[in-house]
Amino acid sequence: MSMSLLRLSPLLLAFALAACDDAPRFTQAEPGEALSGGKATVQRSDRNAYSLPSANLTPERRLDFAVGNSFFRNPWVIAPSTTTARDGLGPLFNTNACQNCHVRDGRGHPPEPDDSNAVSMLVRLSIPDQPYYAQVIERLGVVPEPVYGTQFQDMAIPGVAPEGKVRVTYDNHNVTFADGHQVELRRPTLRISQLGYGPLHPDTRFSARVAPPMIGLGLLEAIPEADMLANEDPDDHNRDGIRGRANRVWDDAQGRTVVGRFGWKAGQPNVNQQNVHAFAGDMGLTTTLLPKDDCTAAQLDCLAAPNGNGQGGEKEVSDNILRLVTFYTRNLAVPARRNVDAPQVLAGKNLFYRAGCQGCHTPQFTTSANAAEPELANQVIRPYSDLLLHDMGPGLSDERTEFAANGQDWRTPPLWGIGLSETVSGHSQFLHDGRARNLLEAVLWHGGEAQAARDHVLTFNAEQRAALLAFLNSL
Repeated sequence: MSMSLLRLSPLLLAFALAACDDAPRFTQAEPGEALSGGKATVQRSDRNAYSLPSANLTPERRLDFAVGNSFFRNPWVIAPSTTTARDGLGPLFNTNACQNCHVRDGRGHPPEPDDSNAVSMLVRLSIPDQPYYAQVIERLGVVPEPVYGTQFQDMAIPGVAPEGKVRVTYDNHNVTFADGHQVELRRPTLRISQLGYGPLHPDTRFSARVAPPMIGLGLLEAIPEADMLANEDPDDHNRDGIRGRANRVWDDAQGRTVVGRFGWKAGQPNVNQQNVHAFAGDMGLTTTLLPKDDCTAAQLDCLAAPNGNGQGGEKEVSDNILRLVTFYTRNLAVPARRNVDAPQVLAGKNLFYRAGCQGCHTPQFTTSANAAEPELANQVIRPYSDLLLHDMGPGLSDERTEFAANGQDWRTPPLWGIGLSETVSGHSQFLHDGRARNLLEAVLWHGGEAQAARDHVLTFNAEQRAALLAFLNSL
């Protein structure tokens, strides 16, 4: 399949030209632009750039960060065990340590052909929404697959069958720029095999999700809700083609629906709940908020397996351990930008704005004065995300709803630190399922509300493409 500028519709071309006319012109870096995380920004650009505490943490607070890091990094074990602070793994799980998915706190990737497990890529499951399940949908955002639940787990403790194996295959097609340059894109197909508990529901929906980088989560949590919602425009009143809207999700602690911020479809409201659900789904670990193992009624061996209760009757992840892990994940710092004044980077920044990318990738916010951690309060940050849902077109659809998000909706991922992805994670695979092998491929997969911006990028010549990538890699 080939696409070119000659195939742009008049409406999309009009949007692209309007983006050109209205875009600002940058001739130098903005004040403080290199400090993407405000005073919490760290000056590091090596393989450990994502693993540092907020720069403004006090020495005493860094001790809590270090302890939280140890529980994030080290493996959990099967119960019963003498390692009482870390027992209770499984019975079904995807990995035995947070760090296995977020290597050096970075980005996951799809399984390679010779991998025994998917590890840093999860597969979400559900069946189509039905009115009968209204209460379930309100709290989970989906209707679980009846036998396998909401997350496919390809590992298990001895005596319990894993749910199966996950593989990914690809079909390729080319996209053509106006100057004739071609880029090959790959479209993934999930292969689920060796099912441990019988066939899946015939209408099962699947969504592959690679682990996102961990940097700046506490700063994103500290963006005032009113500032997020100010960017909503579901009816496109300003006629720019961008229809961002917040997801509305269930808050387990408050027992009510709130605005979502985290996850590929903004399905979690805060860092603590994101961690709670990761402990439960990824490692089969219970917490006060989610006190039961992630076993369905059909998984009898899973239900009968022993629990880890070395915490004197507490859940497998005690409230104190959860507090420390949440403190750690809130305070993983954003690395400073590089080369913000370089002519090529400034040229790429201008092209980014001319294409209209900032319509979803909002450059700047100021965090709340009452942030969960005082070091993260009142910071001017540059995440390049509005944290809102946007229709990204059928090419990226997983055909799966999640609360208010439909199959084509995805939360705008933050771009800060993206230029260090390969340095930290050892690869440059992007988008929710890792299909893009570099940043240019990621741009070219944009559709829906981002179609006009993507088609504008297709007009770029080699020099302009290099400049755009230089800007993105400076973030």
